[in-house]
Amino acid sequence: MSARIGVVVMAAALALYILLVGQRAVLLLMSGDAVGVLMGVALVVLPLIAAWGLGRELWFGFRAEQLARRLEAEGALPSEEVAVRPSGRVMREDGDAVFPKYRSDVEENPADWRAWYRLALAYDAAGDRRRAREAVRRAIRLESGERKAAAGS
Repeated sequence: MSARIGVVVMAAALALYILLVGQRAVLLLMSGDAVGVLMGVALVVLPLIAAWGLGRELWFGFRAEQLARRLEAEGALPSEEVAVRPSGRVMREDGDAVFPKYRSDVEENPADWRAWYRLALAYDAAGDRRRAREAVRRAIRLESGERKAAAGS
């Protein structure tokens, strides 16, 4: 729940930034000064990039959460008991210990989004956030393809 609050706070802060920078951009564009107009154009582009990035990250989080809920409903989330820190993070040693099981599951079933999502959880438990995000992205793509194939049948 605290992660959601953090996301809402950061999204609101970015939205405020986009609004304020956009306001300055309009003033600079209307200044008529060549340098002011160029700066105004730059200030229009930067908030657009920020809004795109925010939207992309929010969509990623939304889709990842959808897959987690689906796995939970199917009873397919990892069930290993692992030690956690007071913060709730998995102890790295325990994360490293369960990782090979999920890696081999993906090697055996490379087109299964469920295997990729569980691998992402194992990467995260082992402390490898970059690979965890890549695995979640792969799971999202595979699940989307599976859903489209089912709708087309």
